[in-house]
Amino acid sequence: MFTVELTLKGSPIALSVQRKDKETAEALYKSIAEAISGKGASPILELTCDKQETKKLAVIVSEISAIQISEKAGATANMGVGFVQ
Repeated sequence: MFTVELTLKGSPIALSVQRKDKETAEALYKSIAEAISGKGASPILELTCDKQETKKLAVIVSEISAIQISEKAGATANMGVGFVQ
């Protein structure tokens, strides 16, 4: 499982969603990077989580300051959309 984390301006807490494989995590990373570079058409980015499909996250694109991909393995994995401290 791969976690894509978003850091928001002025917030010490990251938001995260999970993807089942590296390819889809990297595709999401690229789409977020394009959105914050101004190439995205919408000011709001809506994300879902592969692990918990009923969870949703909406973020104002201009408030994203950083994105990161990390691999989470085993019982210590952060499951779903959530806050990571």
